[in-house]
Amino acid sequence: MSSSIQNLDHLKIPLKDILEATNHFSDENFIRQGGFGKIYKGQLVRSGELIDIVARRLDEKHGQGTKEFWTEISMLSSLKHENLVSIVGFCDEKNEKIVINKYEAKGSLDNYLSDPSLTWFQRLQICLGVARALSYIHYDEGRDFSVIHRNIKSSKILLDDKWEPKLSGFELSMTNIASRRHRLCLTDACGTIGYVDPTYAKTGCVTHKSDMYSFGIVLFEVLFGRKAILNKRDIKLAQLAKTHYEYGQLNDMIDPHLRKQMDQQSFSIFARTAYYCLKEQRAERLNIDQTVVRLEKTLELQSKHENAVRPITANASDRWKVNNLI
Repeated sequence: MSSSIQNLDHLKIPLKDILEATNHFSDENFIRQGGFGKIYKGQLVRSGELIDIVARRLDEKHGQGTKEFWTEISMLSSLKHENLVSIVGFCDEKNEKIVINKYEAKGSLDNYLSDPSLTWFQRLQICLGVARALSYIHYDEGRDFSVIHRNIKSSKILLDDKWEPKLSGFELSMTNIASRRHRLCLTDACGTIGYVDPTYAKTGCVTHKSDMYSFGIVLFEVLFGRKAILNKRDIKLAQLAKTHYEYGQLNDMIDPHLRKQMDQQSFSIFARTAYYCLKEQRAERLNIDQTVVRLEKTLELQSKHENAVRPITANASDRWKVNNLI
């Protein structure tokens, strides 16, 4: 065992405790089949407190091996941010490899993309939270390394009971020196079809701008209220998004109910931000700090818009005042 792994001993959780927490991985505790194994919910006592957890059992048949298992644990134990998923611990015992995270009550963002009850304001808040998480992992002054996530997608964005986003899925992440100018070249690209940076897929060279491409796909998912790929025959969302943006036809892709909520300036900045994340040439793509600034502006404009519109429902006098202001 390497020294880096030994430093994680404080996160070890006995298998017997996990079995008890998940009712021996019962069907009642089963949540879903994840990309790398089955995921279960449960309750576990930590530091004298009973907490809700999710346990993901490594299944090497689904592509995650020992390397990815330790990468995820190492990443989550060293990265701390309010918009990153929290690791509770792990188990490496009796041929079991299990990652334990804090349970996030609302599940993953992909389940709400087409939900009309998820407002435009909430969508902006979620996107901004994820952008801040990316800004933190891409570069933080307190670290001598940066992180490239390599698997940004809506199913990796978890939501707590207050709809705060928590970025997860660090099993494919890579560390780099604390600079955004360097790239890493690998034998094979990895990630999810529909989200992977085309340049990375072609060359095997990944940079922080590869994450930006994937995040651009998520932004358009949030805007259009649909997943990146609906079925095997589906046209990729990137192609649809860029074509509709360039021809000024984005409204054709947006749920009218959602579109009615949007401040025009907020919508325009958001759409332009998402579009520039998908630029074919990496040099033309926005970096994460530029993206955070733009998303903060979209939220500010939307907030002002909603505060201005809200009095319309009060009474006739208020409606007259608001109409004359507009």
